[in-house]
Amino acid sequence: MLALYKKDLQSFFFSPLAYVLSALFLFVFSVSFVSFIADVESNELTFSFSNVFYNNFFYFIFIIPILTMRSFAGERHGGTEVLLLSSPLSVTKIVLAKFFAVMTVFLFMMLLSIFFPIYIMLTGEVMWSSLVCAYLGFFLWGTVCITAGMLLSALTGHSIIAAILGEIVMEGLLFLDQFANTRLVAAFPKLDALIGWVSMQRRFIYFSEGMFRLEDLVFFLSATAVLLCWIIICIEKRRFSRG
Repeated sequence: MLALYKKDLQSFFFSPLAYVLSALFLFVFSVSFVSFIADVESNELTFSFSNVFYNNFFYFIFIIPILTMRSFAGERHGGTEVLLLSSPLSVTKIVLAKFFAVMTVFLFMMLLSIFFPIYIMLTGEVMWSSLVCAYLGFFLWGTVCITAGMLLSALTGHSIIAAILGEIVMEGLLFLDQFANTRLVAAFPKLDALIGWVSMQRRFIYFSEGMFRLEDLVFFLSATAVLLCWIIICIEKRRFSRG
C-alpha cells in the first residue's frame, strides 16, 4: 500500500500538475485575501479568514476534478489497471493509497495558505478559534468533494470525461446550496430541512463562525466513508469481472 501511495504521489510531484494546481489555488486565495483588504473602508483592518475560505471554495471546485481525474481513469486509459488489480494488494488498500495520495496534495495546497494568517499574526490579531474551525471545515468539505471526484474517475475510462463530470457534479452541489435559499424551498419546511441536512455549504457556515458541532463532523466523515465504500465496490466489481 505504501509503495502505491508513493507511486501516485510521485506522479503528482514529479510532474507540473501538483505545482500548477497549487499555484492556481494560492493565486485565487491571494486574490480573495487582497480583495477583502481593499474593501475595508476604515484604518482598522477587520475581516474573517472564513469568508476568504468560503469564496475560495467556489474556485477550488474547478481544481478538484483536475486533481482526481487520473486517479482511476488514468490507470484504465494507460492500460495499467490490469497490473494494478492483479497485484497482491486488496482493493481497499488500492483505493486508500490513491485517496491518501490525493489528500496529501490537498494538504500541501492548504499549507501554502498558512502564510496569510502568519502575516496577519505579525501585524495584527488572529481569531484562532475561527481560523482553526475554518481550516477544519474547508478540509472536510474538500475531502468529500475529492472522494466524489475519485468515484467519477473510477466509473469512467477517460480522465477528461471524469474531469467534465466532476465539474458538473461540483456545480450541482453548489446549485443545491443556492436553491436551498430560494422562496420555493422556504415554502416547504420539510424540503428545506432535507436540503439543509445534505447541504455542505450550510454546515461549513457553522465552522466559519468558529462553531464546532459534532453532527457536522460526523456528516462529513460519514459522507467521505460512504463515497470510499462506493469506490471500493466499483473497483471490486471490475476486478471480479476480469476474473
